[in-house]
Amino acid sequence: MRIVLATGNKGKLREFKQMCQDEVLPFSDLLGAFDIVEDGDTFAANALIKARTIYEKLGEEYMVISDDSGISLPILDGAPGIYSARYAGEDVTDKDNLYKLIETVKEMGLRSTPAYYTAAIAIVSKYGEYVVHGWMHGDVIDEARGDKGFGYDPMFIPKGFENTLGELDEDVKKELSHRAQAMRLAQPIIQMLKGK
Repeated sequence: MRIVLATGNKGKLREFKQMCQDEVLPFSDLLGAFDIVEDGDTFAANALIKARTIYEKLGEEYMVISDDSGISLPILDGAPGIYSARYAGEDVTDKDNLYKLIETVKEMGLRSTPAYYTAAIAIVSKYGEYVVHGWMHGDVIDEARGDKGFGYDPMFIPKGFENTLGELDEDVKKELSHRAQAMRLAQPIIQMLKGK
């Protein structure tokens, strides 16, 4: 069974290849690039929408893996949440989203507030559908620090640390990230399905 990732994100592809220890193809290598409308109301729903869409186009000899992730602030009733990638609007950059959230935190008169990242990984194959979650808790601050990582990393300080994800080494981030937590749960499912 060939493993296909329902993303064009090179960073995610690299992470999944390391996790699966096999050849993992981006869907665009087989189907060309196209947009998938993610209109679910949870991270799990959006991850499943992506995985199902690609699986339906490819068929039973494939296992499709996708993820959906984002950052949530309890003080904002969970926003940006599932809208993390378009918090500042459609067709925006990671930096646009980052600085909009920094501005929102500043407007509330806060220097720091609790936040958490969520990652949902969906696995779809002829043997069924599975979804696992991973979380990383910490605080967001009212400034960007560091140039490592992407997205909201320069403003997020993981619990137990003093530096932002934008300042921490990649090896540290890999150990504690929401995606790493979810990947650890997904790995035995992927191995089980490959062995069927």
